[in-house]
Amino acid sequence: MRRFYLIGFIVLLAFDTLAQVSFKYTAMAALPVSADLGWLARIFSQPWVYFAILSYLGAFFSWMTLLKHAPIGPAFAASHMEVLTVMLIAVPLFGDHLKQTHIIGAALILVGIVCLAFSEGGEEPKASATKAHG
Repeated sequence: MRRFYLIGFIVLLAFDTLAQVSFKYTAMAALPVSADLGWLARIFSQPWVYFAILSYLGAFFSWMTLLKHAPIGPAFAASHMEVLTVMLIAVPLFGDHLKQTHIIGAALILVGIVCLAFSEGGEEPKASATKAHG
């Protein structure tokens, strides 16, 4: 089951990260921002917007599959790791610069996810416990 969680969260992380990167590429290509049909046409003429939509669909189905089996606390925390991956991938792709506060924030996110994973690691999910006793 741990392999299932690991693979599932890697797939979810990949979809979420690709979606955010795709939106960034779309936004850069659709500049300048304006509330008109021309701007919408520029957005939907970019292939990256379709990668973003497909990635969100992939993330949705990955998330639904994981929620069926994983404890909600650690799953919810781990599902937000794309904050870290997007931050890291933005450095080489978009020339972003990491500041000390970014690194400290990323470390705190990781510590929180690890704490949640260990706190519920030994607990049996409610559905399984009910089936075992019912």
